[in-house]
Amino acid sequence: MARNRTLAIIQAGGAGSRLDVLTRERAKPALPFAGVYQLVDFPLSNLGHSGIDDVWLSVQFQAGSLEEQVANGRPWDLDRNRGGFRLLAAEEGSGSADEDGFAAGNADELFRIRDQIRSHQPDLVVICSADHVYRFDFADAIATHRTKSAECTVVTTEVSLELASEHATVECNRLGRVTDFRYKPSRAKTGRVATEIFVYDPQVLLSVVEELHHEHSDEAGSEGGDTGLGNFGEHLLPRLVDRGRVYAHAMPGYWRDLGTPESYLAGHFDVLTEDVGLFGDPDWPILSRQPQRAPTRLHKGSSVEDSLISSGARVWGSVQRSVLGPGVVVEEGATVNDSVVFTDVAIASGATVSWSVVDDGCMIGAGATVGDQALEELDPDRIVLMGRDSTVSPDCTVEPGARLEPGTTV
Repeated sequence: MARNRTLAIIQAGGAGSRLDVLTRERAKPALPFAGVYQLVDFPLSNLGHSGIDDVWLSVQFQAGSLEEQVANGRPWDLDRNRGGFRLLAAEEGSGSADEDGFAAGNADELFRIRDQIRSHQPDLVVICSADHVYRFDFADAIATHRTKSAECTVVTTEVSLELASEHATVECNRLGRVTDFRYKPSRAKTGRVATEIFVYDPQVLLSVVEELHHEHSDEAGSEGGDTGLGNFGEHLLPRLVDRGRVYAHAMPGYWRDLGTPESYLAGHFDVLTEDVGLFGDPDWPILSRQPQRAPTRLHKGSSVEDSLISSGARVWGSVQRSVLGPGVVVEEGATVNDSVVFTDVAIASGATVSWSVVDDGCMIGAGATVGDQALEELDPDRIVLMGRDSTVSPDCTVEPGARLEPGTTV
């Protein structure tokens, strides 16, 4: 019997500009989550547990920042001689002006790698993003796709109407066929949104992206190498919906997009005191490649409440509603509130960090103040982002909403 060939492509996106200084020097999927994971661990773990072992990770920006972390797919048992893991990076000189270089959207990217997909000869193509956290069996969506004889199956979830306008909204008839698809509408009519997980008939996908390229490349202009396809919600999904064979599959459980500073913090706050269905199943663990660290040390006089403390961290001060990454030091008299602190950050005696995301290797001097200590709820305009290896001098103040570029000293 011929082996079923399902190809999964994880689209790691571009420069991640919404996350500002946190993605200046790393691909967005390399961002940590909950102290001991990276964002890319979630799609790779879910695909591996779902029995999909042909996985391509397509990285458009800072691909080198992911190579060591993904370790050729080894943590997910994807390092194999046939199929397995493959890292795709943007290339120059690989084709015409609208085929090489950096993609201008995830549908544009699919056009650029269409020949590689065609050569692989998959029976199905699964597309997903790398900046969402969830636990999901892709086999369930594939079963829906086959049962419905779909050209495309859209995995959906429910969010508030306010959040729905930041995503692609999906409306269906009683049979689950998608009847309306709107990409980031100004006013959402439904809270059902696409999770950016899709199952495609590969022949239909490739023919439609080529058809759309033919229609839109002239208006986009070939000088800049833009195919005109943009993101999936601009032309690709609307065209497929018009063809009448796009179906929805509802994802059970937790899902969150972490593509902005406020959603990145909010996603961490979600997991501070409960599992939310992400980590607690021993048969479906989120796997990662993390270096071994010494045990966490909580010293006499320290206070830790509703927080996640990673291996190698040492705490003498106070930590509340926060995540400390590996090797973080919080000295006596220092306070960390409502924040996410990455790896090997040193927070000196008497310093205060509030409503902030602090990148690797930063140093916060004695008595310094970072962020708004008086803030009581998440305010996107008052979140502080500190780029990696930044230094805040003793007794200095970093105002709410500040952005410190990597390597900054204040």
